[in-house]
Amino acid sequence: MKFFTIILSLFLFFACNDSTTESQSTLMSNAEIKRPALEKKSSNKITIDSAITLDFLMGKFEPKKHDDFLKIETKYANRADMFIQKETYEAFKKMHETAKQDGISFVIKSATRNFFSQKNIWEAKWNGKRKTTGVKNILKEFPNPKDRALKILNFSSMPSTSRHHWGTDIDLNNFTNKYFEKGQGKKEYDWLKNNAHKFGFYQPYTKKGNERPHGYNEEKWHWSYLPLSKKYIDQMKLRMKDELVKGFEGAEVAKEIGVVEKYILGINQECL
Repeated sequence: MKFFTIILSLFLFFACNDSTTESQSTLMSNAEIKRPALEKKSSNKITIDSAITLDFLMGKFEPKKHDDFLKIETKYANRADMFIQKETYEAFKKMHETAKQDGISFVIKSATRNFFSQKNIWEAKWNGKRKTTGVKNILKEFPNPKDRALKILNFSSMPSTSRHHWGTDIDLNNFTNKYFEKGQGKKEYDWLKNNAHKFGFYQPYTKKGNERPHGYNEEKWHWSYLPLSKKYIDQMKLRMKDELVKGFEGAEVAKEIGVVEKYILGINQECL
């Protein structure tokens, strides 16, 4: 009997020891798995870049006086006196030439618009002097300021919140989604979807849905040069507040609407 008691004790000892060793091994394994993920998260931490001013982010500067901007040559644009960042411009010209070899032609219809240009557009729509898509008389149909702002925000940004402030975003060929859904327009859009990313360009305003429930309606003509615009959207995440959106008619509803979260950041996830 004593012999069996000794044998049982030894069995229990080694069994517990093996279990402890296995448990420690599992903990070490889990720690090793988790550590790289934590390090990766830390390496992606966004910090304030003092070289990028809030005035720049909000478009409160004159592009033609800015060292990083160039005038777009008329062979690439449908009108004169448009400006764009140098790096964006070089990337566009490469994309333009490659597309040309495939029988596709791109024309820039709008590029950099500073705060004051955007203010003119916004207030003209706000006061009914400029057409808003789907509206005959905006003053009569949308007398409530918030409702009127939301209607304009389908396609037009409030001044100080537009991506066009940065010299990274361009509008190509046509301002209607319908144009890009058939014929030559569809060929152009299909080419962009398949090739634009090779040159750094992405579509920030894709079709709204589960992944993009808020923000402007889809704009198949609007393309953003991500190597630069990603830096600016990161700074917007850190520093831009609804309270800073001011200086134009209708600005008082910016906070109520939540323009920073829903419009500035309400973009294609690839652009965030």
